[in-house]
Amino acid sequence: MAVSKKRQNKNHTIEHDPAASPAQNPSWLVPTAVSLLVIGPAWIVVYYIAAANYPIPGIGNWNMVIGFGFLAAAMVLLTRWK
Repeated sequence: MAVSKKRQNKNHTIEHDPAASPAQNPSWLVPTAVSLLVIGPAWIVVYYIAAANYPIPGIGNWNMVIGFGFLAAAMVLLTRWK
């Protein structure tokens, strides 16, 4: 039976460059994202419970867009989370 050739084991060392290490999260990122994740659903729930009288009475269903906008902004921020 044929035997495959063995790979030559080269000892590769990777030098650690502190400038090339991944950056840490900004300190405002997680609190802002969590706040937006709380504000968005709260905005939508208040809109439904108040029968469209709150949070902003004159804009009607655009309150839903605002609530989902908060959620979308949180998701965009969370894509930067490392």
